[in-house]
Amino acid sequence: MPNLKDLKRRIKSVKNTRQITKAMKLVAAAKMRKAQENVIASRPYHDKMFQVLHSLADRSQESSHPLMEEREEKNILVLLISSDKGLCGGFNTNLIKRTEQLVHDNEGKGIYLNVAGKKGRDYFATRNIIKNKDYPDYFRHIGYEFAAEIAADAIEIFLSGKVDRVYLVYNKFVSVATQKVIISPILPLSADRRRRKRPDLKIEDEEYKLVDYVYEPSVGEILTDIIKKYVEVEVYQALLESWASENGARMAAMDNATRNAGEMISKLTLKYNRARQAAITTEIIEIVSGADALEG
Repeated sequence: MPNLKDLKRRIKSVKNTRQITKAMKLVAAAKMRKAQENVIASRPYHDKMFQVLHSLADRSQESSHPLMEEREEKNILVLLISSDKGLCGGFNTNLIKRTEQLVHDNEGKGIYLNVAGKKGRDYFATRNIIKNKDYPDYFRHIGYEFAAEIAADAIEIFLSGKVDRVYLVYNKFVSVATQKVIISPILPLSADRRRRKRPDLKIEDEEYKLVDYVYEPSVGEILTDIIKKYVEVEVYQALLESWASENGARMAAMDNATRNAGEMISKLTLKYNRARQAAITTEIIEIVSGADALEG
C-alpha cells in the first residue's frame, strides 16, 4: 500500500512545480509579445536595406570590393545565436543539430565559431571547432549597438583572410509554437548569392531597372558603408528573431509542463484518495474484528 505521507509530499511538490511553470509561462508570454512587436516592426527595414544594397551593388562596378570577394573556401566562420537559458523546448536542440550538420558538410575545412548565448557556447566547448568569440548574456544587451559589435567582429575576421565564408545561424520566429532554423551566408556578398537568398527580388522588376546616378563621394565608399550596415541589420534582425523565438518556445514548453503537472496532480490525488480509503477500510475491519473477538 502506498505511503500516504509520501503521496501528500509528492502532490505538494508537483503543485509547487506547477506554480513555477505557470509563472514562467506568464513571464515568457509578456516578453514574447514585446519581442514579437519588435520583430514585425523591424522586418520592413531589414527587407528595404537588402533591396537598397541589391540595387546599389548591381549599379556599381566595384566587383573587386573586399566584402564581395569570392575566395576558395578553406575556412568558415559560423555565427550562432542560441539562448542563455534552457527550459525552452527544442529551441536549442534544433539549432545545434543544424549547426552540427553545417560543420559536417564543411568537413576538412577550418571551422571558426562566434556564438551568442551560453547554451551554444557550452555545447561546442568540447567540439573540434576554433572558438573565436562568444557573447554570453546577450539578451541583456539586445539592441542595434550590440548587433553592430557582433557584425564588426565577423567583418574583421573575414577581411583578415582567416575565413572565406561567414554563416549566420539562428531561429526565425514564425509563430508562438513554431520556429524555423535559418542558415544564412552573409559574407561575401556576391550578386549570385544575393539572388539565391532572395529569389523574389528580380533585377528586371520595375523597381530594379538600372538608372544612372551621381554618387558622392564615390560608389566604392558608399557600397562599403552600405554592406557593413547591411551585415549589422542582418545580425540585429537575427537577434530579434531569436529572442522572440526563444520566448515563444519557452511559453509553449511551460504551458505543456503546467498541463502535465495538472494531470500528474489529478492522478496522484486519485491514488492518494484510494490509498486513504483502503487505509480507513482496513482500520474499520480491524475495529470490527476486535469487537467481535471481545464479544466472543
